[in-house]
Amino acid sequence: MNNQEFLNKIKVINDNTRLEIIQMLSKNGTMCACKILEELNITQGTLSHHMKVLTTAGLVTFVKDGKWCHYTLVKENLC
Repeated sequence: MNNQEFLNKIKVINDNTRLEIIQMLSKNGTMCACKILEELNITQGTLSHHMKVLTTAGLVTFVKDGKWCHYTLVKENLC
């Protein structure tokens, strides 16, 4: 990973909500968006925004299951 990629990842996780999501996924493994919503007490739209940022950065992957997505942390992309 070059310096710019590293700085971009730091910018992505330099947000309290995204950092909380990363910590939850690290602790719990794969989580349904509904469970993340319950834990954080945020709106579905806000969660979607944060998850898009995390997936675009390659820090999180997801599998769609009907209405919900199940998110998993990509630990090897954190460092």
